[in-house]
Amino acid sequence: RQARYPSVSVLRDSAEMAEFSRALSEAVRAGVPKSDPRWLHALTFKAMASRMNALADAVGEGRTDVGVLSLAKSDAVLIDCSTIDVDSARAVAEKASEAGFAFVDAPVSGGVAAAEGGTLTFMVGGPVEAFAKAEPILENMGKAVIRAGEAGAGQAAKICNNMLLGIHMIGTCEAMNLAIKLGLDPQNFFDIASKASGQNWSLTSYCPVPGPVPTAPSNRDYVPGFAAPMMLKDLNLAMQTSKSAGVNTPMGEKAQTIYDAFVEEGGAAMDFSGVIKWLSGDMK
Repeated sequence: RQARYPSVSVLRDSAEMAEFSRALSEAVRAGVPKSDPRWLHALTFKAMASRMNALADAVGEGRTDVGVLSLAKSDAVLIDCSTIDVDSARAVAEKASEAGFAFVDAPVSGGVAAAEGGTLTFMVGGPVEAFAKAEPILENMGKAVIRAGEAGAGQAAKICNNMLLGIHMIGTCEAMNLAIKLGLDPQNFFDIASKASGQNWSLTSYCPVPGPVPTAPSNRDYVPGFAAPMMLKDLNLAMQTSKSAGVNTPMGEKAQTIYDAFVEEGGAAMDFSGVIKWLSGDMK
């Protein structure tokens, strides 16, 4: 599926991720405080690079030799699968529309396993006509391609979805920790909760306790599928967006605070489900 639709942006994102990982590893190894420039660089590099590259590529800075809008064929369908802020996505969409291109923002959900298996979920923002052109391309990489609305709506859906995911994961971790403390066997509690009203994706597909879900990162010592700093980045975007929209999100704000502490206190190289160790005071 990937070979059928090669993308230069994948290479660009891989380079960005390599730089992000290098800076993050440096900060973790050095044990630097959060105020240290190396740490701040590591935590903000991916988000800032995604935003600035998206804008620079689309606008082309007025030059004729750089930028997607300057170099793409006139009938090209432009698809941005970054996770960036809504305002940036809408700015890019506006420039693309002015240049006569079909453009959609299409952030993804599903993580590494879904990307490898071609079972991603795409949340798409853009005009109906642009979506119709992008849909068959995205269907080759995902199990679900859903139009969320006009330009920027895909990013809005992704931000809201990941805020909910962060909240769910923390709640699942707290429930698991409490169940274990009360003497319940983790597998037994999983069997109960996964069939009761507490059922959620963080429990049944990504269980933060080793054992119940063999494919979950908890069985690999929390080697990232979805890294904790990426969850923190998405929660930061959610809080930025909720503030600008004037929406009260106390649970989202608490999740942001928890992941901020988890990342700062040793979880930067771990999967986001590893927050269970921070919650239980087991960050050894």
